[in-house]
Amino acid sequence: MIFTTRFAPSPTGPLHLGHAFSALCAHDAADAAGGVFLLRIDDLDQSRCRPEWEARIFADLAWLGLAWAEPVMRQSDRLPRYRGALGSLWERGLLYPCRCSRADIRAAASAPQEGAPLHGPDGIVYPGTCRPARPPTGPMPDLPLRLDMARAMAALSAPVEFIETGTGPRGETGRIAPHDLFFSVGDVTLARPGLGASYHLSVVLDDADQNVTHVIRGHDLFDATAIHIVLQGLFGLPVPVYRHHRLIRDENGRRLAKRDDARAISTYRAAGLSPIDIRRMVAPTPDAPEHVSPPRGS
Repeated sequence: MIFTTRFAPSPTGPLHLGHAFSALCAHDAADAAGGVFLLRIDDLDQSRCRPEWEARIFADLAWLGLAWAEPVMRQSDRLPRYRGALGSLWERGLLYPCRCSRADIRAAASAPQEGAPLHGPDGIVYPGTCRPARPPTGPMPDLPLRLDMARAMAALSAPVEFIETGTGPRGETGRIAPHDLFFSVGDVTLARPGLGASYHLSVVLDDADQNVTHVIRGHDLFDATAIHIVLQGLFGLPVPVYRHHRLIRDENGRRLAKRDDARAISTYRAAGLSPIDIRRMVAPTPDAPEHVSPPRGS
């Protein structure tokens, strides 16, 4: 099987040094293995995505010296695929509609009798307010849809586990077998009106359809991997090998975000730095500094 990995940014703002680090990690791993590096555009949130940001993604990655296989997959082209997968889960009784707002969830999870709210990969673990006693029937509604985690786990025919070749945020490595997903992850949302599908559903289907064998991404997504391998099991999809890498942070220890324009790749380009300079700043090596500073004068 050909070593295949990918980088999947959202065109909602400028790529920063954290994106450069993740893209370089994936690209260089594929290159070293004689494999394939894919670029995928995560553009499901059309209210925030902009053509000019997508164009800058291509320009920044090409300037860094990265090359990717064509054609580039865009998630906005795959809504029927996601809808079909949701329909199959609905028919199996593994989804249910949820009308709770974030404020509702926060209030329910923070009720005195509940104790301190638990936090999972998607924030506060859903307290089950809308979870039905029996699977809903009839047509799948155009409402937010949650995965009934208890029923999903019962439907799996194999253990939930994956291989981590890097290290998780708490030093996890090797064969990982997440447990207590009902309590630690909860009933995650898989569909929202206007978006078509959640990140969790789309990334699992996209990786499988593109024959991705190795997923290389940041520590911030390590805990979400448990959700992804549950979905892979439900759909009968192969589980890739995972490698989670450190995050690039600013001088205050905060991980970089799209709003941090001072560390955008284009800002360093405009300041006269070269792709080699960027590689040195975010060198994917164990002894590389985790904190980066904006270019002088920014």
